[in-house]
Amino acid sequence: MELLIRNGAVYDPVNGIKGDKTDISVKNGKIVDKVSSGCKEIDAGGRLVMAGGVDAHSHIAGKVNVGRIMRPEDSRAGIEPRTKTTRPCTGYTVPNVYAMGYRYAKMGYTTAFEAAQAIMNARHTHEELEEIPIIDKGALTLFGSNWPTMDFVRENDMDKLAAYVAWGLLASRGFGIKVVNPGGGEMWGFGKNVTGLDDVVPEFEVTPRQIITSLMKVNEMLELPHSVHLHCNNLGKPGNYTTTLESMKLAKLVKPSKDRQVMHVTHLTFNSWGGTNWGDFESKTDEIAKFLNNNDNITTDMGQLIFGNATTMTADGPVQYANAKLLHAKWGNGDVELEDASGVVPITYVKQISIHSIMWAMGLELALLTNDPYKVLLTTDHPNGGPFVNYPEVIALLMSNKKRQEEIATLHKAVHSQTKIPGIDRELDFNDIAIMTRAGTSKVIGLLDHGKGHLGIGADADISIYDIKPDEIDPSAEHAKIKKAFSSAAYTIKGGEVVVKDGEITSTPMGRTFWVDAKVPQAHTDEMMKDIRMKFKNYYSINLANYMVQDAYVTHPNVVKAGINTAVSEVD
Repeated sequence: MELLIRNGAVYDPVNGIKGDKTDISVKNGKIVDKVSSGCKEIDAGGRLVMAGGVDAHSHIAGKVNVGRIMRPEDSRAGIEPRTKTTRPCTGYTVPNVYAMGYRYAKMGYTTAFEAAQAIMNARHTHEELEEIPIIDKGALTLFGSNWPTMDFVRENDMDKLAAYVAWGLLASRGFGIKVVNPGGGEMWGFGKNVTGLDDVVPEFEVTPRQIITSLMKVNEMLELPHSVHLHCNNLGKPGNYTTTLESMKLAKLVKPSKDRQVMHVTHLTFNSWGGTNWGDFESKTDEIAKFLNNNDNITTDMGQLIFGNATTMTADGPVQYANAKLLHAKWGNGDVELEDASGVVPITYVKQISIHSIMWAMGLELALLTNDPYKVLLTTDHPNGGPFVNYPEVIALLMSNKKRQEEIATLHKAVHSQTKIPGIDRELDFNDIAIMTRAGTSKVIGLLDHGKGHLGIGADADISIYDIKPDEIDPSAEHAKIKKAFSSAAYTIKGGEVVVKDGEITSTPMGRTFWVDAKVPQAHTDEMMKDIRMKFKNYYSINLANYMVQDAYVTHPNVVKAGINTAVSEVD
């Protein structure tokens, strides 16, 4: 159970290490100060060493199954046969559960979060998470269109709302508050949508502005590890950057209870759009980045577009219907009673379609125009912008202006007139990448204090070693080597165990599932439950007794304690 990694070029931003030749000692799954002389050793030989990658926003369980049903041809892609160590793998945009774990691990990632689960559908989400090997995971729970949420917001009863969120996280074994097109999910049940922050949701008499602000306040009351995770209104509509900016301004109204943001606005590639129609569609990421550079208390992620096949899936039901109508594509719609509405639409991103070329530029612009890499995480909104296996491509694009210019030469000419990317020469370095994929991601999601994203004493022994020597490579010119190295880790170590060697899976331990147990005064829960029981009696099609995720669905939990007057972690 002891391991010594010698002579690595370590990038650990949390602890201020930027390429120093450093040894790392591991014992019983944790990083320690030293180990015994007889321990197992790995000589990194000056190669790049980072903490295990952490993905804060990915769709890896739940409605992914609808994508598999709607795109059966995808199962013929990425076929990998069974080995002595691994199960068979299939799929590219919607891979099977085994491929999810193996492919993340091969890239040096050890943790990933499912970005949206409805409470009512959480059992199936956890059934899939349980089958994903190796990596640790968690799921964010939808609260933005739930009937109890809107009732308590209308009543301005933050005690009941906090009790409902705490109960909902317990019921779903969820990690944090996800808000998708707030209010729009409820209206989509009647074929309608909200168009801005001040539209009133019928029957509930609340607005998206009120929903977002109230959930931020409750998030801080409960001292949850992660902030509110917001998918803005008007996603996918030209000119939506103004709604995004107005939403981001709401973060100024609430103070964080922890050393993190109070709002994380996700996949901004889809919410930084200028213009009034598809004819004058343009990037407005410069305005978004300007706001980020001048305001704290808020973070984002890229949602980078990758050319080729994708399968879009989101709890934003209206936008998926619009996508299907616009693209004449297959469409799957899912309504979760009293909670939210989702949609799934397969798509192919094409270089010579102007809209797709502009969107490709947007994600990169967000990362390159925002000064602080802690504010913009690296994601593709898997599989909406593209599959997560393309993260190495994104890393190479961020580190090499030469690669970006080579790609721009192959795109629709609109990328020159309607984006800023051709004139951006900034190139990120290894420390920036370590922030955007490790340190920053762990801080944003709230796991720095729980052993993720860094290599300090006491951290989880989640470590990745890549076959490049930082002091012997020019990422700008040798971008192909960068992409190759990040695609196939020389070593991935999960909890002190080598799970990948030379790009091949060597072991498949069971990862843990992070969820939050948030406590509130019992009196608040008792009052809130009166409303919940009424909802189940009058509206739900299932019994309250059959609603909660039982412990049997989460066999390796890591329970993070939160709530009023508490913020400690327990591992069961």
